Amino acid sequence: MSEKQPRTRIQQKNRELILEAALDVFSTEGFRGATLDQIAAQSGLSKPNVLYYFSSKEAIYTQLLSQLLDTWLDPLRALESDGDPIDEIVDYALRKLEMSREFPRESRLFANEIVQGAPRILDQIEGPLRDLVNAKAAVISDWSSAGRIAPVDPHHLIFSIWSTTQHYADFDVQVRGILNPEGESHFNDAQTFLKLLYTRLLSPGAP
Repeated sequence: MSEKQPRTRIQQKNRELILEAALDVFSTEGFRGATLDQIAAQSGLSKPNVLYYFSSKEAIYTQLLSQLLDTWLDPLRALESDGDPIDEIVDYALRKLEMSREFPRESRLFANEIVQGAPRILDQIEGPLRDLVNAKAAVISDWSSAGRIAPVDPHHLIFSIWSTTQHYADFDVQVRGILNPEGESHFNDAQTFLKLLYTRLLSPGAP
């Protein structure tokens, strides 16, 4: 299907059905384990119909990753240099945690791609993602140099936030298996813990 032609409402709906179904399949089976037949069955469309909208399994996967990476960067983009430093960083961590709660499939899809060496998004990681992380790391470094937060390596701080928040999506089975939480209560507990952790870590004068 030509991307230059305007899509009808039914075409847009079918594309969304395919992408939603593919997200389910890819996040559980990975790229290699997923098949077009599985995606078609999950979407309720025929395989030829799926191929009308996307030329291949890889085309669907690449589209999902592109959309995901843009969404994934939104919380970091929201970190503002003119805000209170600790509030900005804590709020960033909590936004990332909320994304793990709301978008666990997307998080696992992204994690699977990274584990495989990021063959389909490495250019974006080494381009727009690195540029954004470096820009926000410079903001954090300025706060640290001005004594507004404790001395901290800004890049590793950002990495630690990714680790402590995305863990709840990527290792959901492990977390639930250990905690046996009621519903989503463990996310509320994690929110309280992470707020305390980063507030104490970043407070000026902290060891």
